[in-house]
Amino acid sequence: MIIYNVTTNIHESVHDQWMIWMQHKHIPEMLACGKFTAAKFVRVLIEEEMGGVTYSVQYTTDSKETLEKYYQEDAPRLREEGLKLFGDKMLAFRTELEVISEH
Repeated sequence: MIIYNVTTNIHESVHDQWMIWMQHKHIPEMLACGKFTAAKFVRVLIEEEMGGVTYSVQYTTDSKETLEKYYQEDAPRLREEGLKLFGDKMLAFRTELEVISEH
């Protein structure tokens, strides 16, 4: 199992709009692309020197191959809307994680 983790710092000026967009549009669209089986949306409990609030979304998928298909078939379209809506008020980075075991 692979976790595609997207960590985002969002500026306070667009925070509420971004939260609505994430929960009611972006995360459902990510799941609707058929590459992910679940998503977990969490707040990162740190205080950023640069300000803003930091969140992480962990999307679960079955394999690296499926994640690669997401990158090729869906990622450009799904990333574009966030950039258009929030631009430099949103800073995101992505991490790929392989689940070794669950206890």
